[in-house]
Amino acid sequence: MTTATYTVTGMTCGHCVSSVKEEIGEVPGVTGVEVDLATGIVTVESDSPLDAVTIRAAVEEAGYEVVDKQ
Repeated sequence: MTTATYTVTGMTCGHCVSSVKEEIGEVPGVTGVEVDLATGIVTVESDSPLDAVTIRAAVEEAGYEVVDKQ
């Protein structure tokens, strides 16, 4: 199992969290998604490593943005 974290901006409520979880959850290979609204940290668990571009696209589909790691 692989775990990756992303920082997502623009989420302000529980509905935002649900939208992000739903979109990322539809990515093939994703086995779990946890979202911390307060910090914007999204933790994605998968069977094997996923392409960050795919996760970024799912977040953008939900209407939010992944912040690049510094």
